[in-house]
Amino acid sequence: MEEAQADPVVYFGLVKHVEIIGEAVYKLTLEFRARHTEVNWEDIERMRHVLVHGYYKIRPGQLWQTIVDDIPNLRPIIERLIQEEKK
Repeated sequence: MEEAQADPVVYFGLVKHVEIIGEAVYKLTLEFRARHTEVNWEDIERMRHVLVHGYYKIRPGQLWQTIVDDIPNLRPIIERLIQEEKK
């Protein structure tokens, strides 16, 4: 993470990508979220709010943990939900 922080373009690019995921969650209906409780939608939305509105509160370690641990675990769940919604 230190390398990413040292380069503002890389760091804010990472912030933006996580923000986009949060924005997508923010746009989901409450009904969809209620049907799919295997994802902690509220945590994702809260992170989006910090990244968009409270950027001065961003904790780089938490951001990095999200990128390294949370997003890879979230991806297969989201891919499955997309396939289920197509049916």
